[in-house]
Amino acid sequence: MIYDLLRYAHVIGACVLLGTGAGIAFFMVMSNRSQNPVLIAHVAGIVVLADTVFTATAAVFQPVTGYLLARETGWPILEGWVLASLCLYVFVGMFWLPVVWIQIRMRRLALAAAEMQTELPATYHRLYRVWFAFGFPAFFAVLAIVWLMLTKPDPLF
Repeated sequence: MIYDLLRYAHVIGACVLLGTGAGIAFFMVMSNRSQNPVLIAHVAGIVVLADTVFTATAAVFQPVTGYLLARETGWPILEGWVLASLCLYVFVGMFWLPVVWIQIRMRRLALAAAEMQTELPATYHRLYRVWFAFGFPAFFAVLAIVWLMLTKPDPLF
């Protein structure tokens, strides 16, 4: 029973991380295409909130439920697919944490442009390109983690 509850919580967390990440990316890209500072500031505010409420919460619970699952089943944490998943998780975090800061900065720049009724500054566009580029490795690493969770390849290579 405990295994099933842990597995359920872990899968839901993975869905939240993947789904929220994809949704955030979609809405940020679509609002950016408008080049409308008012719209971008509004969407970026929602994105920052969603990252705080959903992504951060799931990001905290994923390693907890993963550890408890590994302990429950006897999977060694520092071997094989579990270790690979943990390494990828750290890799994702190395991209996600700066992205949160970038989103907050982009929101501030868009708000300032909206208030001054000007175009978005060059700094905003530079940050957007970094934000966009950081999404790809993080997204594909999350997909790889999900694949590892589902297939549990042993030996890994």
